[in-house]
Amino acid sequence: MSGRIDYRLVDTPDTFVHAAEALERGRGPFAVDTERASSFRYGERAFLVQVRRRGAGTFLIAPEGHREAARATFAPVLNDAEWIIHAAGEDLRSLALLGLHPGVLFDTELASRLAGYSRPNLAAMVERFVGVELEKGHGHEDWSRTPLPEPWREYAALDVEYLHELAEALTELLDTEGKLGWAHQEFGHLIETHSLTPRPEKTWRDLKGLSALREQSSLQVARKLWQAREELGKTRDVSPGRLLSNRALLDIARTRPATPHELSKAAGRVTFSPRDSRRWLSVVDEALASDPATWPQRHAQRTDAVPSKSGWERHYPDSWHMLQTCRQEIAATAEALDIQPDILLGPAHLREAVWHSPEHGPAWDTHQAAGALRTTGARPWQVDITAPILADAHAERVAAD
Repeated sequence: MSGRIDYRLVDTPDTFVHAAEALERGRGPFAVDTERASSFRYGERAFLVQVRRRGAGTFLIAPEGHREAARATFAPVLNDAEWIIHAAGEDLRSLALLGLHPGVLFDTELASRLAGYSRPNLAAMVERFVGVELEKGHGHEDWSRTPLPEPWREYAALDVEYLHELAEALTELLDTEGKLGWAHQEFGHLIETHSLTPRPEKTWRDLKGLSALREQSSLQVARKLWQAREELGKTRDVSPGRLLSNRALLDIARTRPATPHELSKAAGRVTFSPRDSRRWLSVVDEALASDPATWPQRHAQRTDAVPSKSGWERHYPDSWHMLQTCRQEIAATAEALDIQPDILLGPAHLREAVWHSPEHGPAWDTHQAAGALRTTGARPWQVDITAPILADAHAERVAAD
């Protein structure tokens, strides 16, 4: 796309007020997007919030340094209103940190999936439904940088430029296909889970690959390294992964190095500065010098927890067969509805419902299967379609017992 995009960058409390007044005078839903810098800075806060409204234009809101003023100014205008966002999940969380919450949501990415598009990135959907080719190239930049280069700002403004037209086209398509009610349920669920419910705080137990650490001493080092990395990241406002990658952290915990050379080798030949080398070795030393009675234990799997794929298949073959039957039927039903199976029912919802199904009879009826699915968090439209599949698979399992 060529040609200049009209927008206004607002980055002070005074300009916030003018932007909010203009947006309030506009009409219809707010098209919203955010740009974050989580690969560079600590946390998930938005460094740029793009808002477009018909009759008002596009505003690029840069809240850093004035976050409370941004909240106080824009919340009365934006909160409880109708928003349009493409792939809303992470945007909603960042906007919630600013005290901004939609009343009604239309997620054009999720709507596109419900309409049968398996890879509905914004550029592809705008070109398909609006006939405009968007420029690409700045999605992974450091958006905490100031001032933002002009090409970055134009890229950000384009992210909301055509959301109204895209949402209208998708609304018409979903209505024609009888899926609009499904979409509204999904959008409401997104608001509840990503805007109104805070993200659970991460802990060192959330480290991907932690289960590979078998020794208590390694778990202790991993915990202390994670805590030190978090504290340093927060203090410096730097993404923890830029200070020490998760892989390096786990490798250091596994090998427990005692010298700078061993530290570099453990971390995949990373070259640490003398200061950083001393810091991480000190954390390792202090962790191992502490009372072993305080070291963390390996987490025992809950007795009611869904097992791993290999464990489930090996130790619970009847239940595993029921899961595979459900998967096949859900995939066939999804294909007939022109949606992906994971949109029809999330894999985690299916696994949980099957795992907690009774081992012996009597077989579930559709009502009981629906209750099990609702317990997992499946939405009503998903329950209506998949409960009969779950009930039939359970009946087959019980009959074979």
